[in-house]
Amino acid sequence: MFDLSFQLTGEYVAFFILAVCIIAGAVLMLSFNKVIHMVVSLAFAFIGLAGMYILLNAEFVAFVQVLIYAGAISILMIFGIMMTRHDQKDEEIRRPWHEAITAVGCLALFGLLFYAIRATELPAATWDPPKDNTLEIGKLLYTEHVIPFELMSVLLTVAFIGAIVIAKREED
Repeated sequence: MFDLSFQLTGEYVAFFILAVCIIAGAVLMLSFNKVIHMVVSLAFAFIGLAGMYILLNAEFVAFVQVLIYAGAISILMIFGIMMTRHDQKDEEIRRPWHEAITAVGCLALFGLLFYAIRATELPAATWDPPKDNTLEIGKLLYTEHVIPFELMSVLLTVAFIGAIVIAKREED
């Protein structure tokens, strides 16, 4: 049923290293108590995801991932942390059984996803990607999809201004 034989190549090694980086960054982001540590581990996960995009020959998406998420969003989060007040509150009392139930749930989810992925028959890829996918994305972005692109930039600007207004209201 499961064919676990595969050839160990550099691509597989890179995939597993990047997968460990992404999972470790996500788990650490959820585990840390200090927000600045959370942001750094989230940026670590974003950079690992950019590496995955490079393995998939999506260099443009990897570049945007590093530039936008790992760079700009992390810096924005750090500025947000520095501009807001953080009152030290007592930490909740931890229940030991809560962590055990969480671990069992995670293992069950992993087993379910592993079974679903291994049991699925995927058709062979017939799409031949263009040689310069960045050029093709640019052509599509500025010809067919120029209106949604501009609307997204306006939406992000309005959201940023709204976040500043809400932050200023909480200060007063």
